[in-house]
Amino acid sequence: MKTAMITGGMGFIGSYIARELIQDGHVDRVVILDHFGRYVSPYRPEFTDYRKLRLEGIADRVVIERGEAKHVGVLFQLLDRHRPDLIFHLAALPLAKLSNLNVEEAREGSIDSTAFIFEVIGTLTQRDGWLPERVVYASSSMVYGDFVTDPATEEHPTKPKEIYGTMKLAGERIADGLGRFYNVPVAIVRPSAVYGPTDMNRRVSQIFLEKAIAGEMIEVAGEDETLDFTYVKDVAHGFVLAGTHPAAAAETFNITFGQAQRLVDYVEALKTHFPGLRYTIKERDAFRPRRGTLSIEKAQRLLGFEPVYSLQRGVDEYVDFARRHNPLFARVAETSKT
Repeated sequence: MKTAMITGGMGFIGSYIARELIQDGHVDRVVILDHFGRYVSPYRPEFTDYRKLRLEGIADRVVIERGEAKHVGVLFQLLDRHRPDLIFHLAALPLAKLSNLNVEEAREGSIDSTAFIFEVIGTLTQRDGWLPERVVYASSSMVYGDFVTDPATEEHPTKPKEIYGTMKLAGERIADGLGRFYNVPVAIVRPSAVYGPTDMNRRVSQIFLEKAIAGEMIEVAGEDETLDFTYVKDVAHGFVLAGTHPAAAAETFNITFGQAQRLVDYVEALKTHFPGLRYTIKERDAFRPRRGTLSIEKAQRLLGFEPVYSLQRGVDEYVDFARRHNPLFARVAETSKT
């Protein structure tokens, strides 16, 4: 029986990876390690917990283990018990800008837990000879900092300018170095601006969608601000390729759509569903590095990765999901009747 383990597997991207691994027959079961945490206050009126939907239809082939990857004892217990063939390490802060973000919390997910995974693997290899086929480390395009070339290849200078990207880059170094030390094949994935159904951590794509549903004014930070928006199913597919394709071992990949779009373009895609949508332009967020297109030529050439969701197609599917599952739609409809 082939097994994959996903740390942070109940999360937005991790749950889509679990679904593809199972539905496409890459593994027989998925072990999820998750601490069931929230990164947005549940008291926000628009907060909706989508986690019950994330594993719908595949739950009978998923083992959910509660725990935090920053604890070496938790990792030892689970890796010793399940001996996964593939490990996808996504347990970390889910996005760059969070309330009360601090170095310690960011370090625990990207640095401590990454080091402990390899330490446990090394211990079990020495004791029993067990070794996973691949470890995939989830990094971020934020490791590049301000783009100095566009598109940015994987060889672009890595000069992060905030906490999240700095810790993600440190995690990359740990995964790369300890992978060689413990003889574990490692692949590193750098996604960008992921959006789509079941997101509940208030990325800009979710915020804009919910403002559109509520009929509120959208404030766009920077008229020419661009992101390489990537639909979550395309990102998950890239992660699966990084975990299963022979050519992915010891490599780093940009896994994105491969074409930057303005924030305004995302709003315009929403406008096809919300004709009355209004937006205004404000000053760009200085916290954000200036980014653009990420080159996916390497992933295309080595892995055969080809994203299939244009921005409009992704927004169409995202809005359709929201119509069926986001209670904001029902509240707005009820309000309009009164």
